[in-house]
Amino acid sequence: MADVVTMDKIVALCKRRGFLFQSSEIYGGLGSAYDYGHYGVLLKTNVKNEWWRAMIGERDDIVALDSAIILHPKVWEASGHLAGFSDPLVQCLGKCKRRWRADHLREAQPEGELKCPECGGDLTEPRHFNLMFRTHVGPVEDEGSEVFLRPETAQGIFLNFKNALQTARKKPPFGIAQVGKSFRNEITPGNFIFRTREFEQMEMEFFVPPDQAQQWYEFWRGARRDWYEQLGIRPDHLRLREHDPDELSHYSSGTADVEYLFPMGWSELEGVANRGDFDLKQHAEHSGEKLEYVDSATGDRYVPHVIEPAAGADRAMLAFMVDAYDEETVEGRERVLLRLHPRLAPVKVAVLPLVNKDGQPELARRIYEELRELMPAEFDTGGSIGKRYRRQDEIGTPWGVTVDHQTLEDETVTLRDRDTLDQSRIAITELSAELRRRLHADWRSPKLGA
Repeated sequence: MADVVTMDKIVALCKRRGFLFQSSEIYGGLGSAYDYGHYGVLLKTNVKNEWWRAMIGERDDIVALDSAIILHPKVWEASGHLAGFSDPLVQCLGKCKRRWRADHLREAQPEGELKCPECGGDLTEPRHFNLMFRTHVGPVEDEGSEVFLRPETAQGIFLNFKNALQTARKKPPFGIAQVGKSFRNEITPGNFIFRTREFEQMEMEFFVPPDQAQQWYEFWRGARRDWYEQLGIRPDHLRLREHDPDELSHYSSGTADVEYLFPMGWSELEGVANRGDFDLKQHAEHSGEKLEYVDSATGDRYVPHVIEPAAGADRAMLAFMVDAYDEETVEGRERVLLRLHPRLAPVKVAVLPLVNKDGQPELARRIYEELRELMPAEFDTGGSIGKRYRRQDEIGTPWGVTVDHQTLEDETVTLRDRDTLDQSRIAITELSAELRRRLHADWRSPKLGA
């Protein structure tokens, strides 16, 4: 099945169906900032819930955390973000005066002198630009009150390692998982919600005995790729790319990216890194607190090594939408749909009266109110039945229930499948059980073929 998706089509669908809007749109918008509408909130929430299911619901060796966004400023000194969290910045000396990341330009212009890709002008020499947003606490803005919006959620996890050891009754290997907002003053954000200055991360730090680090690194590399496949992304649109030695952070002995084939090419969805004991040792040194594990049975003590799977909720949502997007012609009319995994779909079932008379809307409403107690449902009476089906297809609703004249006679409804367009009659009394069965059944994207 050939791909018909483009980023422009995804952006248009998100606007048309209320997934995403340009932030501050009535004031002309703010670059690379987006507001999530109703269906966008539901879809991203489902992505995060599935991540929590994989981390907490299906395992007993990971605990949850929600740390503060603003941390003590010494945290970023210890982590190296103050000194090293920067990008090489160049500015155009020509007409457009735009700023660019020098490393990105070098990838696009590997030979010769770098030129501005916008107007072809000369560029300044690179200078380093720290990516952290600065702000102040308290009423007076001085050097002593300066703090930062966190550029990642990981450091809050490291700060709570000792708390988790003492309260969660865990011992290595165990993990601490967190979902939360992060902020990076990116020089060149873009590609819709792929790279923005405000984004949401899903990160887990897995603390392991030093001699088990490599085996757990290999485990999480595979587990995290599998997670995307299990939720419907085609295997041939995913790959694991191991970083070359010159790409690795100084503390990492191995890093692999789970990459997805977006319309703009292969790009990172999630990184899995073997961070060694760097983070805990740095915070122990700068705070004066011992951050180590002591085995009460043997007396052995060590600083655990850390394996970190770090994903972006926004990027994951974008990848799921891109992979699910499809177009087909049905009875001479084009149909646009999102073939989302049912567990990710913002709405699971739509209940639609065929006509707005003869008692159909009232009966459909009662069916809807029963179903919404089981799963996210929607009741829709606006427009022709065909237009309502098309709308539900575009937001990814896997099943539609139609109430018609026959329903009033024999208490059966038509159950429509989004992907196959199969329609079958089913008794109202059996509807809840059948939808629950379908929601929890194995699901395979029709894009994978038979």
